[in-house]
Amino acid sequence: MTEPRKPAAFRLETPQPAAHKTGSASPQSRRPAAIKDAAVITPAAIDVFDLDPAAADELDALTPPPALAQKRRFSFASLLTGALGILLSLALGLWADNLIRTLFERAPWLGWLALGVTILAFFALVAIVIREGLALRRLASVQNLRDEAAKAAITNDARTAKVAVGKLVAIAETLPATAKGRALLHDLRDDVIDGRDLIRLSETELLRPLDRQARDMILAASKRVSIVTAVSPRALVDIGYVVFESARLIRRLSELYGGRPGTLGFLRLTRNVIAHLAVTGTVAMGDSIIQQLVGHGLAAKLSARLGEGVINGLMTARIGISAMDMVRPFPFDAEKRPGIGDFIGDLGRIGGVKKE
Repeated sequence: MTEPRKPAAFRLETPQPAAHKTGSASPQSRRPAAIKDAAVITPAAIDVFDLDPAAADELDALTPPPALAQKRRFSFASLLTGALGILLSLALGLWADNLIRTLFERAPWLGWLALGVTILAFFALVAIVIREGLALRRLASVQNLRDEAAKAAITNDARTAKVAVGKLVAIAETLPATAKGRALLHDLRDDVIDGRDLIRLSETELLRPLDRQARDMILAASKRVSIVTAVSPRALVDIGYVVFESARLIRRLSELYGGRPGTLGFLRLTRNVIAHLAVTGTVAMGDSIIQQLVGHGLAAKLSARLGEGVINGLMTARIGISAMDMVRPFPFDAEKRPGIGDFIGDLGRIGGVKKE
């Protein structure tokens, strides 16, 4: 066996720096020099909408879930309304008959005048009934088309998809914004075999430009509500303007997608939107998200009235998103469905808060 090596000390030579060129100063003798292009270090911008995870999750929850068309069911309220309407019609007819007879007894020309006016009113009433019936039918056809498109995309049925796309093209023929998409879809329609791909292609080419316009409408309405409710002195004015702007937004979205709901269809559509928001619990904002937006973030930049305006604008945006679900011929599949997060930054800039 070999003896173990005894410890020993070794000397390490320190490497010398490389020789500098002639006339250059050594590192020890070099004097500090000013840097001309110094980097400017600025603190990170404070994002007033930088929510904590809990508030961010609650903000995402404020986006209403996709709205579905309500099935028509028998109700005693509808029966009562119909019966009262028939009685009212009979009462008006009896009143008109008595009026015309009385006028004929006084003067024949007054009776003939009343009879002519009654006939004109009757034809106008028939025209209004026909127009409202056609509008209700169009609204129902759009809702049925949504169901057909969703079924065709799920089952990948090419035949059902072609039928649904044909109905969508028929609706889009009256919309100038879909001209380019209709031409492209006509050229590629026979080349697509799968029903799901045909539905997605039709949604992308025909509904994408309409979705952009719809988002601009929702954003513009939300901004108007935010500004008006921020400067209005009365709460009653706030409520009235929010109702007016929401109703106009629902009608404009319906006309954008080719619905033209009419008066009765508009009332039914508005009822469905409000009922959907009430059932899903997204009409009111949570206390924590209001405190995060108004109390923590916006209060440093905005007044309390501007903060309330932003909240009212977000409520209008939720109404617009739900209405968009109701009037859009195809459900969202290939395109991204808008959410509350798509509007909160733009609404925040109204009060002078710019999100970096």
